Amino acid sequence: MFDILIKNGKIVDGTGNPWFKADVAIKNGRISKVGRLNGVKSKDLIDAKGLIISPGFIDMHSHSDFTIPFDPKVESSIHQGVTTLVVGNCGLSLAPVNRKKEDLLMEYLSPFLPGGKKLKVEWSSFSDYLRYEEKIKCSSNIVNLVGHGTVRIAVMGFEERAPSKKEIEDMKILVAEAMDAGAFGMSSGLIYSPGIYSKTEELIELSKVVSKYGGIYTSHIRGEGITLIESIKEAIEIGEKSGVPVEISHHKAAGRPQWGKSKETLKLIEDARKRGIDVTCDQYPYEAGMTSLVMLLPPWVHEGGMNKILQRLGKSEEREKIRKNVQEGIPGWENLIAGCGWENIYLSYLKTEKNKFLEGKNLVQITKLMGKLDELTALCDLILEEEGRASMVVFLMEKDDIKRIMQSSLTMIGSDSWAMAPHGILHVGKPHPRFYGTYPKVLGEYVREKSILRLEEAISKMTSLPAQKIGLLDRGLIREGMWADIVVFDADRVKDKATYEDPHQYPEGIEYVIVNGKMVIIKGKHSGITSGKVLRSKPLTSQSSSFLSYKNPASFLLGYK
Repeated sequence: MFDILIKNGKIVDGTGNPWFKADVAIKNGRISKVGRLNGVKSKDLIDAKGLIISPGFIDMHSHSDFTIPFDPKVESSIHQGVTTLVVGNCGLSLAPVNRKKEDLLMEYLSPFLPGGKKLKVEWSSFSDYLRYEEKIKCSSNIVNLVGHGTVRIAVMGFEERAPSKKEIEDMKILVAEAMDAGAFGMSSGLIYSPGIYSKTEELIELSKVVSKYGGIYTSHIRGEGITLIESIKEAIEIGEKSGVPVEISHHKAAGRPQWGKSKETLKLIEDARKRGIDVTCDQYPYEAGMTSLVMLLPPWVHEGGMNKILQRLGKSEEREKIRKNVQEGIPGWENLIAGCGWENIYLSYLKTEKNKFLEGKNLVQITKLMGKLDELTALCDLILEEEGRASMVVFLMEKDDIKRIMQSSLTMIGSDSWAMAPHGILHVGKPHPRFYGTYPKVLGEYVREKSILRLEEAISKMTSLPAQKIGLLDRGLIREGMWADIVVFDADRVKDKATYEDPHQYPEGIEYVIVNGKMVIIKGKHSGITSGKVLRSKPLTSQSSSFLSYKNPASFLLGYK
């Protein structure tokens, strides 16, 4: 007897091939049979007549590691059909932790934690962190990347300088320990501190360690605006010189002067592949991005961490320097204000109750409501009042670039979000609608309504392509023997409902979501089941890298000044 039998549906198997009619039987967490299964018995039966059966969606770019400890049901993600979350992106991971710099790291990550909550850190090394993750029991599978920014903080804090030879070696130790523990690669966030302070050579050296383990390098590149082309070239150079496969995160051409440059960036990626460099990208299907409000400030303001940022904003002479930088620019700085204008920057989350009424409004409106002299004054005062715990939605992209990138065979889908919910501790602010709607938006708008992609193409970008990139050889396809991560949805009805004004809304049309053979979503409702696994690139018993000169990386971290 099978555990679950899915009958009468159309299978889109993840390969990009046309759909076909067949049934799917699941037993012991895996896909046991695919075919016309008449007369077989099962404990549970799903009648998928008129519905699509596809592999579970793999979110190539998630930050849900920040919210899973508070609510492991990952509701805004699982309701979209996401069965695997790739976390630790943009250089931001929750491990490794140097206990002597723990406060620096947690201040840095605080804007991403729900409602300004604090996270109790029970780990130091990456292996300790993965064991902590496994105890939580999540509704989705988790794939971890180690964050370059987190590694740099553990060794160097927020110092704006190149690392010494010893510091490079120490960072290699931490990256190697993470890879040995089961990380699938390393991410960087080169628009954020401390990643913004790193040079290409540093990233190449650390990526060589990742390459040794067969991992990938994902990057929020150094600039998606005025330095877009140079930043794509840098990512390619890192891949070429280290031998690591490269994933360009949430690829876009940001700011009106860059609109149309996706033609050039995609050609750069295609040309790199012709030279034998494994470069791909991911994308969310929206015209706006989202990040921390402090990212509107110049790089020098970020040195030393959040407390230093707040101290600088309290000094009039420092504010005048910021004003001059915003007006005149700094070579190599991604000046978001110049790229999109104050009127296109909206507040999505504010920590304090007194400022909650400003959520969902842009900085021009906010300046008037606060009675401030100008937008820069309002910005600096808000960051101070919120102690840096504020985020924004920024309208930067245009539709032709979004379509062009989406249609590239080298693009997969990623939400660039973290799990939230319309209730409880994760019901926070007015987040970007991508938190609830990324995958249904692609299927509803870009497949059904606009015919930008065939259904089979879209599914492959959500399943087999990210699985291939990560190295998940037993997920991402409807095949016998594969783990039973499956979505059953209505292709005629699926759509996103989340809006910028009212984002906390689940999508329509996602009927069933199965994770490791257990039904997490049943007829559009969360069952409460947490059947996800913390996936590891290799077992802990693997042979350690030559970089791992410390038998106990946790002791190394505890002893590091």
